[in-house]
Amino acid sequence: MWKIQRREADQVSRQPVRAQSEIVEEAAVALHPRLSSREENLLQVKMAIHQALLSRINLAMLDKLPPEQVKQEIAAIVPELLITHDHPLNREGMTQLVSQILDELLGLGPLEPLLADESITDILVNGCDVVFVERGGQLERVTTRFQDEKHLMRVIQKIVSAVGRRIDESSPFVDARLADGSRVNAIVAPLALDGSLLSIRKFAKKPISMAKLVGLGSVPEAMAEVMQAVVKARRNLLISGGTGSGKTTMLNACSSFIDERERIVTIEDSAELQLQQEHVARLETRPSNIEGKGEVTQRDLVKNALRMRPDRIIIGEVRAGEAFDMLQAMNTGHDGSMTTVHANTPRDALSRIEQMIGMSGIEITAKSSRAQIASAINVVLQVGRLSDGKRKVLSLSELTGMEGETITMQEIFRYKRTGLAEDGTVIGHFEATGIRPKFLQEASSHGLELSPELFRPDKRID
Repeated sequence: MWKIQRREADQVSRQPVRAQSEIVEEAAVALHPRLSSREENLLQVKMAIHQALLSRINLAMLDKLPPEQVKQEIAAIVPELLITHDHPLNREGMTQLVSQILDELLGLGPLEPLLADESITDILVNGCDVVFVERGGQLERVTTRFQDEKHLMRVIQKIVSAVGRRIDESSPFVDARLADGSRVNAIVAPLALDGSLLSIRKFAKKPISMAKLVGLGSVPEAMAEVMQAVVKARRNLLISGGTGSGKTTMLNACSSFIDERERIVTIEDSAELQLQQEHVARLETRPSNIEGKGEVTQRDLVKNALRMRPDRIIIGEVRAGEAFDMLQAMNTGHDGSMTTVHANTPRDALSRIEQMIGMSGIEITAKSSRAQIASAINVVLQVGRLSDGKRKVLSLSELTGMEGETITMQEIFRYKRTGLAEDGTVIGHFEATGIRPKFLQEASSHGLELSPELFRPDKRID
């Protein structure tokens, strides 16, 4: 018996169903971008098929059925409707039509093919008719488009409402995430002048491991071995880099070295970390409601996390006053904690943390705040995206203490750029500076012995 029943047999709740059908009817038009005159006739036929389909299915049942079953039953209806309209399609056209219908009814419409393409890492929508994607670190424009601004807004609303957030004229920008953890940012009118802007940072279905990063050339094997020692020896780690440089990917990779027996609490604005350990408590901030109440900030969650008996606290990214509470946690028994920060160099990262301490509203001198930073953070890992689109670790530095009012830092490894190939590829190599880090003693106490050969300055470590 069909679970997607004919409308004639469904005499209940006619008005709500009619409202839903109007929405899907508009979406049916949005399935088809601007077509040439030669294809206009086919477009009209497809629109008629959509209209006829809406009159024969019970939309209220769609969310209750598995997508595969919905696909099968819609695929069974479409051939009959095509015969009725005297316009048969071949198998490829039929499959495409059914896929377009399902994308609108169950997914994110025109974005679905882009989300399914594993070679795409970013999707950037600049208004309803301009869409760019990033492949291999390079941006390219694609033919994907939305029918109009209303269609794009429906897709954005569908994304943000799924995670309990909202976007409208009173709150015109939002951070959200997809079901797979992909990061989403949207900004709409009146802030977006030429149409709504939607940015999606896709995450790999399988988290990228440190071994994978080594294979890609983003991290040399010697540095990966040292990073494993840093994490297992419970040194506090700060990952610094610019937008799209791979900070979260590196944080995920480093977290894989954490012992399964430890309790980890993660704190994020939009949950996107993909930790593989069993004992992980995930916390996410909450924006204020339409009345301006109910907001829960990262700082609130850091304070609460201290009462949850964590072995390690991982903050997706520090942006404001929570930096002070994070440093307090690192200095009071929560060794091995990690976080990321937007900065161009390791020294800039420390300066940003110092500025964030000032944003906490706590009266503290510059020397005291720097002393907090120097005693709390042990290692700064700088990552970056090169001009050819490749992401690499640019520097691994260790904080060694204070000299007067200055935080002292020593660089252990670095990536040295030596030139640019004719095809635009950056030429360079990784090298050790020859400095043996202080955390080797701590690593040794945890049974982790690192070979002195890793730190020899007279050989490349690619």
